[in-house]
Amino acid sequence: MSNPNHDQDKNLIQPNAENSYTVTGADLPLSCPMPGMHLWNSHPRVFLPVEKTGTAMCPYCGATYALATD
Repeated sequence: MSNPNHDQDKNLIQPNAENSYTVTGADLPLSCPMPGMHLWNSHPRVFLPVEKTGTAMCPYCGATYALATD
């Protein structure tokens, strides 16, 4: 039996696959893992205040996020 979500899963970002991500204002409020990431094999979602300083680090996985400047 085929998985109807298989094509949809190809577009998702693997969480914790990278250590650094650049995000934009469209990604706010920022959470790790981000909505476009697979959630089944990751940590609990935590919101990160990247807009305060321009950078934030996830306390679970150590991924760093930088807010892109326009």
